[in-house]
Amino acid sequence: MLITVSGVAVLGVAPAGFSGQPAASAPDRLSQLVAGMTLDEKLSFVQGRWDDPRQQVIGENGYIPGVPRLGIPPLRTTDGPAGTRAAPSSTAMPVPVALASSFDDGLAREFGRVLGRDGRARGMDVVLAPMVNTIRVPYAGRNFESYSEDPLVNSRMVGQEVRGIQDEGLIATTKHFAANNQETDRQSIDVNVGEQALHEVELSGFEAAVKAGTGSVMCSYNKVNGAHSCSNDTLLTSILREQWGFGGWVMSDWNATRATTDILRGLDQDMPGPPLVPDYFGAPLKAAIQDGSIPVTALDRSVTRILGTMRRFGLLRCASPRGPVPGCSLPARPRFDAAASNAVAQRVAEDGAVLLRNKGNALPLTRGAARDIALIGTPAVAPVIGGRGSSEVNPTTVTVPREEIVRRAGPGSAVSCHPGVDTIGTVIPGSALSGGAIDHTGDDALTTRTYDQTRTLTAPEDGDYLINIRSTLSNRTLTVDGKQVADGHSYRNDTLTSTSARVRLTAGTHKIGVRVEGYHDDAKLQVQLTWTPPQAARANLAAAVLAAKKARTAVVFVYDEQTEGADRTTLALPYDQDALVSAVAKANRNTIVVLNTGGPVTMPWLSSVRSVLEMHYPGQMGGAATARLLFGDAVPGGRLTETFPLDDAHTIVSGLPRRYPGVDGQEDYSEGVFTGHRWYDQKKTKTLFPFGFGLSYTTFSYSDLKVTPRPEGLRVSFTVKNTGERAGTEVPQIYLGASSAVRNAQQPVRKLAGYQKVRLGPDESRRVTITVAERQLQYWDSAADGWVTGAGFRDVWVGSSSRDLPLHRTVALSR
Repeated sequence: MLITVSGVAVLGVAPAGFSGQPAASAPDRLSQLVAGMTLDEKLSFVQGRWDDPRQQVIGENGYIPGVPRLGIPPLRTTDGPAGTRAAPSSTAMPVPVALASSFDDGLAREFGRVLGRDGRARGMDVVLAPMVNTIRVPYAGRNFESYSEDPLVNSRMVGQEVRGIQDEGLIATTKHFAANNQETDRQSIDVNVGEQALHEVELSGFEAAVKAGTGSVMCSYNKVNGAHSCSNDTLLTSILREQWGFGGWVMSDWNATRATTDILRGLDQDMPGPPLVPDYFGAPLKAAIQDGSIPVTALDRSVTRILGTMRRFGLLRCASPRGPVPGCSLPARPRFDAAASNAVAQRVAEDGAVLLRNKGNALPLTRGAARDIALIGTPAVAPVIGGRGSSEVNPTTVTVPREEIVRRAGPGSAVSCHPGVDTIGTVIPGSALSGGAIDHTGDDALTTRTYDQTRTLTAPEDGDYLINIRSTLSNRTLTVDGKQVADGHSYRNDTLTSTSARVRLTAGTHKIGVRVEGYHDDAKLQVQLTWTPPQAARANLAAAVLAAKKARTAVVFVYDEQTEGADRTTLALPYDQDALVSAVAKANRNTIVVLNTGGPVTMPWLSSVRSVLEMHYPGQMGGAATARLLFGDAVPGGRLTETFPLDDAHTIVSGLPRRYPGVDGQEDYSEGVFTGHRWYDQKKTKTLFPFGFGLSYTTFSYSDLKVTPRPEGLRVSFTVKNTGERAGTEVPQIYLGASSAVRNAQQPVRKLAGYQKVRLGPDESRRVTITVAERQLQYWDSAADGWVTGAGFRDVWVGSSSRDLPLHRTVALSR
């Protein structure tokens, strides 16, 4: 179905194999179903329900019960976006920023199909994915869940992922609409953003998701220009429905609804409903309808939107105003295909891996360097497969780098392994903690909801101590001598996770406070307090350095910790890992660094190591992918989708608290359209690594650029040649300069306007042709309330990153 609203064509694509009822009869059938419901049944669609996780069988994080007497089934949701978070387990995929780093649209669709197939196989109907918020601030805790700082990458990735998810019959929920670009004060921050920047940067990905047919959109916690997103008529009605023609339903983020009247402003469904969150769309909405302050037609409209999407996906096949259709069955669910999902997960991890440095072609490992290896760092044995928060997936399997590297190195090889830095430590013994060790795990788990203790800790020496609160599903805080040093959350009920603090203590006694608050009164709450004292830290580092000295090659695995609910405070690696890399590199000239990070980190040791391989959070097949890349069985195919700053002083928000994290609840997107690499170009600021950067195990050259204006945009063609002796992958990128004729709008110095992934054999050349779409030639004109082509002279560059552009032409454009 093609809907044209305000000149915007929106394609509604039904998932393969899910035909439902004929389109012409849909409105009548839906209205009959709604008319046949009681008021309470209607309300059950707009207010979600949430079961105690301990009582859930399939692990849904919210649902609506359906109307059995009418043949309308329940609708169950699962978290995403790095896999479907369903019970008992599911495929833990590489995080979306790793997927986007592949710059491969087809792979994004395959990624989506894994989520769709896994989710359907595990009994789910809706996945809370993809996330397409712009990576605006490098510190934001959920950046790993999104794609890029660039709107074109976001748009292309999200469109294909939505299609892939819904190919398999799972309903995609594109989130978080809109400007949910940080975790700090995310429930209340008021984002002040200009209309041009909003449309060109943040909203472009959501528009692409709507064009791809996303069944649902999730509104966010924050305010946008004074109004909460879930109460924002401009976002939810004027833009989403009237401009873009969105026909699905809008659900709230969990506890993002602000008022019962939000149903009048475009919100259709309040999630997850009481008892976890206030009641807005239950009893209060019922009372408002009964007293006439909210018309029942508003409720009917929202229910119809939800039912309409369910119908698109075949979920109303057995529904009738007269009762369930006899002999009818819902679309069959697929079997869980672990092998197929693992294959895609591994391919994403390999194709999204970014080779940042490779001095002297240290990678891939060959000959003696491949057979005498010291593996250093905890991720070598305890893989960091994903970030924390609602995106955490209980994996079906986990491939471990050490095991995969030992297997690949082969018989007779020497592969040692040392943590270097112990980030978990040991339980603080009763000899150092008054009242005894805090270790309420396993059979000793607590039956109370809250654990609140103040103890005396005896430090044996002056120095830095790493102290961890480890717990299951809970909020937790740690204080030392009356000062809060750490706070965080655990989103897992099945395993312990940590909130850590590095604290400098003097020898002697200190007051330590531990508070852990679970989410359920009768939960089995597990709590543990651990430490790594200075003596243990010194011993770990010394063992790692000694191993590095003895080996031909040292491979150091380091990581950062990104999580929902908290932003990073620095781009530096945590837990003294920078010191670890520096010490190992000093001991071994052939040091390779593998990064398991959700985004940019600083690298003060960069010049002292041979190679740096960014694996991101690579999912459950990350260990196998890492080994294949290190040994050259696979080629790193990724390019950076976000700029790596030199340091904390060279970011888009450095020294600008009003820009981030906000002042007095107000935050200004004063950078306008100059986000990410656009800001670095505008300010002529040096980077550690630029947007789009990535090396291969070979080299490439560019030549013979031709640019031809066409009615659909620009036709850009050029030749790429593999000038090396190995097969490799290149991502040619097209950048477009400002219009010489535009005076009333912001224009980037250069904007990404197109790209294409190319695989070439040794000495192979290929003519590449890319069409720069008309939208990329346009800017949002606030006065015209629409898109306008930037006519006049435009510069066109082609190259391998935003800072490596060997080809250039100037072209004249007319409106």
